[in-house]
Amino acid sequence: MIPLADRLAAVVPSASAVTSAAAKALIEAGADIIDLGVGEPDFDTPTHIVAAAHEAALAGDTRYPFTGGTAAAKAAVIAKLARENRVEGYTPDEVIISNGAKQVIFNAFVATLNPGDELMLCAPYFGPYASTAAMIGATTIAIDGAEKNSFKVTPDQVERSISSRTRWLLLNHPANPSGVTYTAEELNALGAVVARHPHVNVMSDEIYEHIIFDGRPFVSFAEACLELRDRTLIVNGVSKAYAMTGWRVGWGAGPAELITAMTTVQSQATSGVCSIAQAAAVAALEGPQDHLAQFRAAFERRRDLVVERVRTIPELSLAAPGGAFYAYIGCGQLLGMMTPAGFALENDADVARYLLNDVGVASVPGAAYGMSPFFRISTASSDEVLAEALDRIVAAIGRLARR
Repeated sequence: MIPLADRLAAVVPSASAVTSAAAKALIEAGADIIDLGVGEPDFDTPTHIVAAAHEAALAGDTRYPFTGGTAAAKAAVIAKLARENRVEGYTPDEVIISNGAKQVIFNAFVATLNPGDELMLCAPYFGPYASTAAMIGATTIAIDGAEKNSFKVTPDQVERSISSRTRWLLLNHPANPSGVTYTAEELNALGAVVARHPHVNVMSDEIYEHIIFDGRPFVSFAEACLELRDRTLIVNGVSKAYAMTGWRVGWGAGPAELITAMTTVQSQATSGVCSIAQAAAVAALEGPQDHLAQFRAAFERRRDLVVERVRTIPELSLAAPGGAFYAYIGCGQLLGMMTPAGFALENDADVARYLLNDVGVASVPGAAYGMSPFFRISTASSDEVLAEALDRIVAAIGRLARR
């Protein structure tokens, strides 16, 4: 047996991937499963984007690309930041193109964090943030957002969590898994705290930027806190808004010295992003944007369906997500109840397991996101699928008994 590195003891597989793998195995075995574990749009990539990739391949754009991204891809990101986020003046050496937003984050962590350094996360948070930091020996400091406050963290919480070892405050808005969104004023208040601590930087994961509801405008942290631009890394990509999860193109925009270091990390890990995928990303950013409103309207309708239904289930709670395509459902009242098979539900992992085994609904336990007792479902499926999943959840709860 080949011995594994000690660092892996602190790293766990992606919870959504594990859930989806379990669901797929049951489906292959003939079970009737509704997989709400993975956050992936159910729409196809718009045809003009696919056509651009085809044209790039036919034109011979199949050689090794520059490690940090093609000139065209970087230019498209810079133009997007100016056009949509009202943040102008980024230069090519302040942008990196990576294999999805997760690699941008990985590159930044490797380039900036030493063992013992601290990363502040806003719980509930995207699980890979913590696992990636742990992989390189950094410490995660979780700031719990209150469900009654739609999971938003406050400036006072951030202030109290900063230490001399704090290197990053990682914001994600709209957020996975909670859908939390922040206004310009709220971002500015958080930025004011960071401004008082020169050793703290901000990483703003804005991958769900275009999936925001109730007529709210999206405000990038870089726009809200222009004075912190030299301490801010914006993370984004085409996966969610453009239904391009499999194309694996993300980007980071930040200070040139940071981007240079991140590019060095990438050069030794994966080299540049697939040249054809980068051509597709350019078409996504520069081409027709009509589908963004169509996708957003569908996701908002599905959000409404889930929120309205969950609120009729006394044993569950749900703070209405302001964006993204997830529902982070409180299940505390189910703990202690007995399943028909005689097992007690002791935590949210038990709840998720029960829903999968009893009624075939795959969800992700809240423990994977740093806050319990909750479970996350993706609302990126059709209205009909979501309605059926909620019917099944109601039926499963109805079969539980108090001890």
